[in-house]
Amino acid sequence: MATLSKSKYTLSCQCPKALWLRTHKPEVATIDASVEARFAAGNEIGDMAKSLFGKYVDTTTYTDGKLDISAMIAKTQALVNSGCPVICEAAFAPKHHYCAVDILCKTDGGWAIYEVKSSTSHVGDAATDPKFAKYATDIAYQRWVLEQCGIRVTGTYLITLCSDYVRHGELELKTTANGCGLFNIIDLAPAVENEYLKVHNQSLLALQTMEQTTEPEQALSTHCQNPYKCAFWQYCTQHLPQPSVFDVYGLSFTKKLEHYHADHITFEDLQSVEDITKNPIRSMQVHCTLNQEGHIHPQGIQAFLDKLSYPLYFLDFESMQPVVPLYDDTKPYMQICFQYSLHYIEHEGGELKHKAFLAQSNGKDPRRELAKALCDDIPRDACVMVYNEIFEKGRIMEMADIFPDLKAHLMDIHAHIIDLLVPFRAGHYYLPAMGGSFSIKSVLPALFPDDPSMDYHNLSTLVQHGGDAMTIFPKIQHMSPEEATQARQALLDYCHLDTLAMVRIWQELMKKVYSLNP
Repeated sequence: MATLSKSKYTLSCQCPKALWLRTHKPEVATIDASVEARFAAGNEIGDMAKSLFGKYVDTTTYTDGKLDISAMIAKTQALVNSGCPVICEAAFAPKHHYCAVDILCKTDGGWAIYEVKSSTSHVGDAATDPKFAKYATDIAYQRWVLEQCGIRVTGTYLITLCSDYVRHGELELKTTANGCGLFNIIDLAPAVENEYLKVHNQSLLALQTMEQTTEPEQALSTHCQNPYKCAFWQYCTQHLPQPSVFDVYGLSFTKKLEHYHADHITFEDLQSVEDITKNPIRSMQVHCTLNQEGHIHPQGIQAFLDKLSYPLYFLDFESMQPVVPLYDDTKPYMQICFQYSLHYIEHEGGELKHKAFLAQSNGKDPRRELAKALCDDIPRDACVMVYNEIFEKGRIMEMADIFPDLKAHLMDIHAHIIDLLVPFRAGHYYLPAMGGSFSIKSVLPALFPDDPSMDYHNLSTLVQHGGDAMTIFPKIQHMSPEEATQARQALLDYCHLDTLAMVRIWQELMKKVYSLNP
């Protein structure tokens, strides 16, 4: 019989079919970059948290390059018998079950389980907060496994990153009298107790699911995205027409499911549905797709263009998002800008020019140098175009707060930002090829389908999207000179295309208005 791990157990609680597919058809899973990043973050945080309770022994063992679970189980048993105060990756395997506890601490009369997650929580968050429920399921299974092995569990805790923590100097892992630390420790005993009562029966069902030879049937439901987006979503929805109700703009997943189960699946089915007819953008999307025609509202585009003035700058930032704050005045997962691209035109009919900034990847905070360069490159009162202003405005405000001598100029840039997303999100220009999305990665290929210079896939494979940029920048400092040069050029080329794309989109808006109103 198969062995049920804690990850498989929690997957079975979300969806039995997903557990079966992971067991019998793992190749049909779609693992996106965000999931891989979450796993990497979890490993990083897990390693840091091991020292929270002082000296520890880690049972992790590799034999011939593979994790040796049998050796880990034997080491754990020996450490438990000797009363080792802190055991990391403590491994237990009663019949057909297995789990490794992140941190197991000796207590009076037993042992406490500490599960480490790379998610965040606030100081004072209640353990009953629904956002912790998914972790209670995981910890309850661990408690059950340990008790099957004769271990008395006296405490069940969750360790998360503290979103209120701001680094100043050396990292503070624990909360002190001077303020919160990097980690929050939350007692999940009541929530774990509720989940614990379900473990015996749920684990039997999970083992049965893994053993069955036929693929189970499972209707699409909220479990497809809760508590995690399922890696088998594409596989389970391959029967759907393209496009379907799940491609409708701005409709909640719950609403999409309601329509799906009411047989409102195709765009033809949705034409007379109230959620579509009463929303101008959704109605436009459905109409344009069914008739394979675009929609242009020249007056709306003109009203947007009338807000622009010269000199006109097109700005895009690239950032990284360290899980653990690397610099003073930063928090976990805070966006740290290290690069920008600027295309600009100084006067009407003027030449298109370009400037760029890319910090050195040397372990130092790049924000001061970037903020100073930005103030040098963008004059006061200049019109600054971005795509989706929330990001650029947010980063500029953060830099203004920590660099008071640059604040006036930075906030002047902030005040003159115009969002190029607006005319598309407002429905002033829509093409079926946009697929109900107004991101620049959807708008650009829809407007310029045959222009290779506007295709991100023609860039270096090192950097073809923001996730690549975020990942590669901090690695450059550890590369060979040749690799570093290639990586930096890939970053420059990518960010350059982001702002050049904005220029081309702006020009297309101008062209459309002029052609319709000569």
